Amino acid sequence: MHNRAVHESLRGQLLIASPQLTDYFRRTVVLIIEHTEEGAMGIVLNRRTEAEVMEVVPSLAELVDEDDVVHDGGPVEPDSVLALGDFVDPGEAGKQVAGSLGLLDPDRPEPHVRRLRVFAGYAGWAPGQLDAEMEQDAWIATPARPEDAFAPDDLWREVVQRKGGKFALMATMPIDPRLN
Repeated sequence: MHNRAVHESLRGQLLIASPQLTDYFRRTVVLIIEHTEEGAMGIVLNRRTEAEVMEVVPSLAELVDEDDVVHDGGPVEPDSVLALGDFVDPGEAGKQVAGSLGLLDPDRPEPHVRRLRVFAGYAGWAPGQLDAEMEQDAWIATPARPEDAFAPDDLWREVVQRKGGKFALMATMPIDPRLN
């Protein structure tokens, strides 16, 4: 893992929680939506809830499968809703994130999306905070793929294995290393 320059944006990257993170972010994978000198924002991709999209956000029900659930996007503003889509035309996204992935623009009522996932809340970092966490090796960055945003809950293990090399071994570790 190398240290990143403070001005190097992680936007569009996945952040894989290192095993040393044992708080809220244990074994999470976060898609970075924005990362500037003013701070960073991302969405936790691998935490589903039991709440169904059609119950919680009926306005988005037509864009998701009938039994899709809302995912826990992070601890900041848990009552806010973000919809991450795989856009046919990324120019239709309210905010393009990486490749065809982007956030839904609530003012564009009928987006052309291949898939959509709804998140409650997001992860946020104050200015310089994410850069400091990267220097402390709290996170492992890797490029995002569109399918990552729609992966099942074992996304952490999958992207760690995809990273390969010394990281592949990390994917085989039990959640609690004391149980090894």
